Amino acid sequence: MSNKHGAFVWYELMTTDTKAAEEFYDAVVGWTSEDSGMPGAGYTLFKADGVRVASLMTMPEGAVQMNAPPAWIGYIGVDDVDAAARKVAELGGKVHRKPDDIPTIGRFAIVADPHGAVFALFKGAGDGEMPELAQNANGNVGWHELMAGDLSVEFPFYQKMFGWGKDEAMDMGPMGVYQLFTHNGAQIGGMMTKTPEIPAPYWGYYFNVDALDAAVERATSRGAKIVMGPMEVPGGAWVIGGIDPQGAHFSLVSMKR
Repeated sequence: MSNKHGAFVWYELMTTDTKAAEEFYDAVVGWTSEDSGMPGAGYTLFKADGVRVASLMTMPEGAVQMNAPPAWIGYIGVDDVDAAARKVAELGGKVHRKPDDIPTIGRFAIVADPHGAVFALFKGAGDGEMPELAQNANGNVGWHELMAGDLSVEFPFYQKMFGWGKDEAMDMGPMGVYQLFTHNGAQIGGMMTKTPEIPAPYWGYYFNVDALDAAVERATSRGAKIVMGPMEVPGGAWVIGGIDPQGAHFSLVSMKR
């Protein structure tokens, strides 16, 4: 398997007001944005230090009609999208959008784990292969977190899908166990069974910022709502969870308040 298999390689925000979201994330995370140049309107690239990290697009009409909220989705690299989509279904997940090509970029599919947390499968081709940014670099995604339907089901699912390794398990008391996981030996995230007040399982992404308090001020002054934190986590980092002005959940992480 390639080093890309099982790595988070892209992040995409589907939202209702792309211009407002572009201005919000540029200001809060420190990204620079530019039109992708792809055919059709409304696909924007976010860059950190000149490296493409994420993108922004208008929510598809079908999602709007279903009253789906704006949301971030993470793309996980695989060696073969078609084979990976079949494996998702075999392991109890669901394929929401069958494998398809993005001309000159790569091949993708939209899928969900056994309890419904959505993510994408991706294999790049040509322009789809991108330079890498250090995991702890400002503007990159420093942590990936799954609020799972059932950790005992989801962790084996992702192990079988992507070969993720089991790292330290942290006892969170009444909240349950927070299980860290690795890709190619490096910690990239954690997962736990969601608490009852969380309506549905989901993947969350923590954007690295230089200083947390200043980033929170930029976010709240532009209409974001902070729903968790600031909180110090093991390793000395500080995190918050928030909802952006259009309703998408986001998180920030920094080694400095």
